[in-house]
Amino acid sequence: MTVTSAPPMTDPRPRAGTAAYRRTVIALVAAAVATFAQLWSVQPILPAIAEGFGTSAGQAALAVSLATGGLAGFTLIWSGIADRIGRVRVITLSLLLAIVLGAAAPFAPELWVLLVLRTLQGAALGGVSAAAVAYLAEEIHPRDAPKATGLYIAGNPLGGMGGRLLAGFAADLGGWQWGVAANTLLGVVALVVFVLVLPRQRPGTAPRRTGATDPLGMGARLKAAMTTRGLVPMYAQALLLMGAFMAVYNVLGFRLTDEPFGLSQAAASLLFLSYTAGMLGSAMAGSFALRWGRYGVLTTATLLLLVGVGGLFTTSVILLLATLLLLTFAFFCAHATASAWVGAHAVTGRAQATAIYTLAYYLGASLFGWLGGVVYDAVGWNGTVALALVLTVLAGLFALRLRRL
Repeated sequence: MTVTSAPPMTDPRPRAGTAAYRRTVIALVAAAVATFAQLWSVQPILPAIAEGFGTSAGQAALAVSLATGGLAGFTLIWSGIADRIGRVRVITLSLLLAIVLGAAAPFAPELWVLLVLRTLQGAALGGVSAAAVAYLAEEIHPRDAPKATGLYIAGNPLGGMGGRLLAGFAADLGGWQWGVAANTLLGVVALVVFVLVLPRQRPGTAPRRTGATDPLGMGARLKAAMTTRGLVPMYAQALLLMGAFMAVYNVLGFRLTDEPFGLSQAAASLLFLSYTAGMLGSAMAGSFALRWGRYGVLTTATLLLLVGVGGLFTTSVILLLATLLLLTFAFFCAHATASAWVGAHAVTGRAQATAIYTLAYYLGASLFGWLGGVVYDAVGWNGTVALALVLTVLAGLFALRLRRL
């Protein structure tokens, strides 16, 4: 009698190279573009906003900091909603709400109205950041999830760069209001791509509602996200590295339009093309991690970021652009590595862990991005660069706790 063994169980989730994988990545990149084009749309036009409302660099920078703060404050709320209604629905709802609020922003009669709308828009966009990485960790084959996550995070600088360039040129034509409106239209287009391209749910599977089936409650999942060994140092990378990055980029427009550069709004926006290096760093981070390990990639990227920030003292436009390319590549490589590491390392409370990482990321952007503007008003560009250097060094020290993970 011949005994026929059953075929081994295989993971049905899509692998790299399949149509389902490509469509999933394209859809999530579109969601990232919609998110970050709108989130960062005001950053290159902060000088125009400051002039339009007759305010300082620090106060104008609140249009960025309050949006990122709103996003940070609502990521945990969105993660709980995603556990209940599904990650795709949360991403769609998040983008719809953000587009409505973005459409209202150009009509703000006073700075405080704009700041309120930007805070609410950031809170709405938190749904994408809370759900996207967890969605990829669950829906893509584990072997290829880091690469997919890196490609999704490459959509962050793609959206951020495109949104900044679009805002800068539109603001030169019709004021800061046109810059914001142009990115709202870009958000609409990207949302349509997300809805049409994302593969439908696999046959025989139901939408994921982790909270409906997970025997652990929200409190237990949050506790796991805070006590699992290694996760807190990863959150520290998000807080400190993003803080350093935003401290610089929030006042970059002021630096470029002031002496010794004296560039126009549109010309200054062109230096945000340095975000192409961020797209490359994000996309390559997954492959680097497979070859050299996540810790090696993270520490190397942090060292490169430190070198890049140190080069910002230059008064040469060419050298400044080269420095921005280096630090942007290094930052997004580090961010993609740490973000994917959180998604892979957290099993219990994965959605909450990715949400806490996102919260730390945007808390760093909000707090230190605003502080960078305050320091710039008080002591100038060199003070802001020094702040970024300190934050980068602190991130490197926290990363030492990950070397044996």
